[in-house]
Amino acid sequence: MSPPPTQQPDTARPASTRPRGLTRPRLERYPERGARYWYLGIVVLVTVVLYYQLYVQYAVSTAIIAQLHMTFLYFVYISVAANAVGAFASLVAGLADRWGRANIVVYGLLAVGLLTTFVLPNAPGKASYLLSYCAVAFVEGMILVATPALIRDFSPQLGRASAMGYWTMGPIVGSLVVTAVTSRTYGADTTWQDEIRFAGVSGLVLFVIALFGLRELAPALRDQIMVSVRDRALIEARAKGIAADVALHGQWRQMMRLDVIGSAVAISLYLLLYYAAVGNFVVYFATAFGYSAQRANALLDWYWGANAIALVVAGLLSDRLRVRKPFMLLGGLGSIGFTLVFTLHATQPHTGYYTFALVLAGIGVTSGIAYSPWMASFTETVERHNPAATATGLAVWGWIVRITVALSAACVPLVVNTVTPLIEHGAEVQHASVQAAPALAITRAHPKLFAELDAYAPGKVPPSLSARAQREVGADRLNTVRKAAPQLKVLREHGPEVARAGADNAGKWQTWWWVCLAGQVLFLPFVFVMTGRWRPRDARRDLQDHEEAVARQVAALRQSPQSSQSPEGSRNPRIS
Repeated sequence: MSPPPTQQPDTARPASTRPRGLTRPRLERYPERGARYWYLGIVVLVTVVLYYQLYVQYAVSTAIIAQLHMTFLYFVYISVAANAVGAFASLVAGLADRWGRANIVVYGLLAVGLLTTFVLPNAPGKASYLLSYCAVAFVEGMILVATPALIRDFSPQLGRASAMGYWTMGPIVGSLVVTAVTSRTYGADTTWQDEIRFAGVSGLVLFVIALFGLRELAPALRDQIMVSVRDRALIEARAKGIAADVALHGQWRQMMRLDVIGSAVAISLYLLLYYAAVGNFVVYFATAFGYSAQRANALLDWYWGANAIALVVAGLLSDRLRVRKPFMLLGGLGSIGFTLVFTLHATQPHTGYYTFALVLAGIGVTSGIAYSPWMASFTETVERHNPAATATGLAVWGWIVRITVALSAACVPLVVNTVTPLIEHGAEVQHASVQAAPALAITRAHPKLFAELDAYAPGKVPPSLSARAQREVGADRLNTVRKAAPQLKVLREHGPEVARAGADNAGKWQTWWWVCLAGQVLFLPFVFVMTGRWRPRDARRDLQDHEEAVARQVAALRQSPQSSQSPEGSRNPRIS
């Protein structure tokens, strides 16, 4: 008879099964702290690099639009299409429990790395670029589900909020990497294709690291609830008697619940302002406040930096106090307050740079306080129904998030319909108005005369009208107007549209900020349906009860090792 699991010697490297073909090795024992942190670190780094690859196109968007002859609206709908594709890829990744989460992450990295290194930068036209980017988004949608599932697997509930805090830094740090790399390399000697290739190569390098360094738990281990690392002996003992296919039955049906679907919809709406920050803040501050791209990105650094710090600090505090809901509620209320201030300043053109910086930092801090505890609570809510359905629950969340991002990206140009003329013709009109300023002064002094002249094509003006123009305006001044004819044409064709858009732009953006604020308000009621305690005292009592129950079960297993073969014990007591 083999010794009970608790008598097995600990090793620095947990035992793993041999890979067959391209299948990643699976750990048959829960890893020690050092190995666990190594796996968590790889997953976080994967998230950072993946978002770097996704977001780099926004930093070089003007060059892509110009070279591939896109309109601004076409570029926007590339994002819409990509997020829609990614949404359904998230559902496909719900099969991660069967395929292996590490498989999706490792070989997904390879696919995205190859696409961004060799395919996307070599797209010959806008249609091929659209298809290539959608392919990237499809793989990314699958990895979006697999990475938080791995974070959940390697982080017991008592450390999960801090682990999720690091994971949710992926998009934030990815944005910072985009800014840092492009600001130092993008210029006369570097094209937009080079910037995308840099991101692709970074993904291929990380693929090699993950190929040899990333593992995942065997299904029998990961399909149980692990409250703390003290549960390790019981988890490993139970794993010997669990039939993995039993726990996988009916997963999708089990996720069709208010606390899962409703919470996923709520967080998606809560993050509407974040989606706008990623895709539209530079455009907003450029068109509404005249900021350069560099100044707008510097302003965003306040948001990203504050958010990144808050995500980690809130996760650590949530784990220490063993509660999630107070953080979600406090962060949600704080976000509403700061977003309200931001919205009210949208139509105040004299708002100072540092006023916006402090407001955006406040939004970053409060949303970070809410989000990392929410991610931990969501996985714990899924575990309450079926710990073996973690990937399925995260697939539901990923689908809803991506659909929301796609819909919001599609709606922004419809609500803020002033952006398209300002982006496509604003700079052209401004340049023409400067170049043609002397000619404009002349034409405005003689409006009726130049209205008559404009009715004729060049060289077709009747002699009598030409002579009259010479007398009233003078030959030199007429020559000034003739030289400025191209600029005057631009002003006639696009000047009125750009002027109207400029007058209405701030108000249109304010409407969208009200929509984002409403999404944050709708988030609050769903805090109450998720699992978890409100008071640390109650959470400590639950933990004590849980540890006593685990001690009793471990003692029973030591007395009767055969009891570990019973599948009935597969459900670990959970902490509320």
